[in-house]
Amino acid sequence: MTTSSFARLILLAAIWGSSFLFMRIGVAELGPVRLIAGRVALAALFLFVVGFVQRKNYSLWSDWRHFGVLGLFNSALPFLLFGIAANTLSASLLSIMNATAPVWGAIIAAVWYRRALSIKTVIGLALGLIGVAILVGVDSFNGQPGTAVALACAIGAAVSYGIATVYTQAAKKVDAFSNAYGSLLTATLLIVPVAPFFAAPATVSTSVLMAVLALGVLCSGIAYLLYFRLVDDVGAAGALTVTFLIPVFGILWGHLFLGEPVGWRTGVGAIVVLIGTALVTGFSPATLRQKVA
Repeated sequence: MTTSSFARLILLAAIWGSSFLFMRIGVAELGPVRLIAGRVALAALFLFVVGFVQRKNYSLWSDWRHFGVLGLFNSALPFLLFGIAANTLSASLLSIMNATAPVWGAIIAAVWYRRALSIKTVIGLALGLIGVAILVGVDSFNGQPGTAVALACAIGAAVSYGIATVYTQAAKKVDAFSNAYGSLLTATLLIVPVAPFFAAPATVSTSVLMAVLALGVLCSGIAYLLYFRLVDDVGAAGALTVTFLIPVFGILWGHLFLGEPVGWRTGVGAIVVLIGTALVTGFSPATLRQKVA
């Protein structure tokens, strides 16, 4: 991994870590459906402009089934589920739950391909569940109504990302920009038509408008371009490293801008979840050092 690729990795983790902060800011006024509708629509519009300026050649119609699956499981569904969870759970917890996606991906792949899970993977899964159990007692949301539903939605979002990961491993190869634009455009077509059926706020504050803009342009459009560029540079395994860095920034932004407490449960739960994820994915710090070198 070159220095520039490593810089992209850190930047991507910081951006995706901030997405949970922006969801927490926006969901209270807009609700999850309208918030995510704005996110994917702005992201698709941004990538359309980028493609037009760079004169990208892509055929969305011929691969509409592929983009449909990606748009549903890699954008629309997880964004919505995390949006619902953001009504109750802290940005810190949301970012940590997001880090369990590779664990669910490994389980789904084992079931789909009928492969037995290795002992290391089983231990990693157990640690991931233990980590989540520790996080359930976090003081920042303990006792709030709807916690169980919110936690289920966050897990569902991570599972959705796991499904998308397994699918892309077996799907036909499509260039990175088309994957980003096609999936976000499909997500827009899935969510925006139903958004008017949900109550709209009488007024929307400037901070919420800025949060939606950041979610769409920064956390989706620009982040997808960074991610797929990273995949091209270092491969899917190297890009997966971002999974372990997102919670660091998610906890940091939540603490700095929302005043979310960082108690011992948050720290211990995050560490246990990340160790479990590392066991499932085969990630190690030594591997990262070799890639950076």
